Amino acid sequence: MKIFLVGYMGCGKSTKAKQLAHRLVCPVIDLDAEIVNKSGKTIAEFFEAYGENGFRAYESEMLKTYNYPETCVVATGGGLPCFFDNMDWMNAHGETVYLEMEPSQLVSRLHNRQKRPLIKDLNDEQLLEFIKLKLEERNAFYRRSKIVINAFDLDAERLEEAIRNAEGRAANK
Repeated sequence: MKIFLVGYMGCGKSTKAKQLAHRLVCPVIDLDAEIVNKSGKTIAEFFEAYGENGFRAYESEMLKTYNYPETCVVATGGGLPCFFDNMDWMNAHGETVYLEMEPSQLVSRLHNRQKRPLIKDLNDEQLLEFIKLKLEERNAFYRRSKIVINAFDLDAERLEEAIRNAEGRAANK
């Protein structure tokens, strides 16, 4: 089973992916890290060199061509579900989990903004407004996940339980 974690930047996708993979004794794949490894550029450098459109195209290609193990946990970039047919592809190829958080909770978690091209120049107040706006746009995609779970204070055990419960419901259909 492939598990794709989606959600806004700062919601804990990379951290929860590692924790969940540890519980499931399977590999974790961080797509942003794989993009950095393959391209030789940081995400910020990639944005600067090719723009957001170039990055999104490369990110979508990485998602769809990566040689995933049969069972793994995948941390996606925050914007990945919102471009091309990425959300449909992930739903067709695995379990999708939206790690949902309130905008104010996300602001409190996004301290090192220099690594994040879309928010690097924003103060907390500007960031809160930016996140609210972006979530209005992105929730239509994020909410197409098979599982939506509040990620604030979420532990890996509860996340695993939510995935297993969803699998059980799907098997009984």
